[in-house]
Amino acid sequence: MAASPPQRIVSLLASGTELVVALGLGDRLVGRSHECDHPAWVRRLPAVSRPTFDITGSSAAIDQRVRERLHAGQPLYEIDEAALEALAPDVIITQTHCEVCAVTPADLAHGGSRLRREPVVALRTGSLQGILDGFMEVAVVLGAADAGQALVAGVRRRMDDLRARTARLSRPSVVCLEWIEPVFAMGNWGPELVTLAGGTDVLGTGGQHSTTTPWEAVRAADPDVLVIAPCGFDLGRASREMPLFAARPGWDDLRAVRSGRVFVADGNIYFNRSGPSLFETPEILAELLHPALFPSCHEGAAWLRWPPAAA
Repeated sequence: MAASPPQRIVSLLASGTELVVALGLGDRLVGRSHECDHPAWVRRLPAVSRPTFDITGSSAAIDQRVRERLHAGQPLYEIDEAALEALAPDVIITQTHCEVCAVTPADLAHGGSRLRREPVVALRTGSLQGILDGFMEVAVVLGAADAGQALVAGVRRRMDDLRARTARLSRPSVVCLEWIEPVFAMGNWGPELVTLAGGTDVLGTGGQHSTTTPWEAVRAADPDVLVIAPCGFDLGRASREMPLFAARPGWDDLRAVRSGRVFVADGNIYFNRSGPSLFETPEILAELLHPALFPSCHEGAAWLRWPPAAA
């Protein structure tokens, strides 16, 4: 007799929560992480994790707090063990890709979890193919293989269509940043997103973790288009940090600044979260790189031009 699919799911990963909903299993979610916020209704679910450091303040302050805790060997996230056990999940979704971005299996172990279930790993790699593989692994464990196959097939058709539309276009040079202070050039799947959108990423390294990047490297790259999408920051929070960022030496000399092609974007949902919404991001980038061919459908919701137009 085949095992019945898990009926109670706790997702400790924002992209995992989004994936469960995309698979049509949102009604099985009984708990979430503190970061799970999309779609908006999941915020009604009990959160069973929290950061162990203050996540308010500037990007520089947050970076310092994270580095201090990592240097001291202290966890960045804490699990509410009592709440998690009370929810009695059949499966827990987490990730092993980045200890800074979200809860990992190590955070569960750190709390001395008495739950005797292996977590589902939703993401183990920094590529688009790896993300889609993760989608299928989770779908199979959740007893939703057909829904997973349909989701992945739809994503592939979407990417293939965009790739065909941008194949013969001129390819502007692009720098995508995923942190403001210190500067981090976007790695992982970032360069792949830019390529799909019809651009050339001149600073990020695909498939590798994002890393600190000297401001002088950004100046030397002097891209046609500059996209700032800080990890975990929505559009409003990223925009609030831009005046300080734009005060850096040599800012006004950048080609992207002179031509009005600096954009602030929602890094929280669309650039740094490896869920289904990530596959909308190449189309968002195409609006920025090729505005004559792609209408600005996401302006104001996923991206803004910087500086904003005067009222």
